[in-house]
Amino acid sequence: MSRIGKLPVEIPQGVEVTVSDNTVTAKGPKGTESVTIREEIKVEFVDNHVVLTRLNDDRKSRSLHGLSRTLVANVIKGVKDGFEKKLEIQGVGYRASMQGSAINLQLGYSHPIVIEPPKGIQIAVEANTKITVSGSNKQLVGDVAALIRSKREPEVYKGKGIRYEGEYVRRKAGKTGKK
Repeated sequence: MSRIGKLPVEIPQGVEVTVSDNTVTAKGPKGTESVTIREEIKVEFVDNHVVLTRLNDDRKSRSLHGLSRTLVANVIKGVKDGFEKKLEIQGVGYRASMQGSAINLQLGYSHPIVIEPPKGIQIAVEANTKITVSGSNKQLVGDVAALIRSKREPEVYKGKGIRYEGEYVRRKAGKTGKK
């Protein structure tokens, strides 16, 4: 049995959860999110907990059990607390600024890069080199953070670029020069 899948998902105070036709919808202070669970998994609402059980014991159902439970838990956590990813910009002349709701990146190219966040995602810039991406959908937050990072990934010789907060970039030595 899946160790993660068998755990019930507790519904915190202030979050309203509805289950209909294997679709779990959560409504909370950060917004409304929903996730559709495959038909191999049965979703039940049992006294302030969401319980997921698999209908049979074949390989596909076993592989979906823990995933489905985690998706439901992420939806509930997202509408209650939200998710956020922090990015750091390193490099001389590299900076970020807000342009309305969009982010304007100066990353050493001949042109600025403007990224408009999708609906439900907020981007904040602190001190020109710190970017925070937040929202209630964990996958969308990660996708937008990865999109921003992909505009100038950290390079291995000088370490310049955009990286996740706390990310370690392995440095290379480079050329030694003529002796």
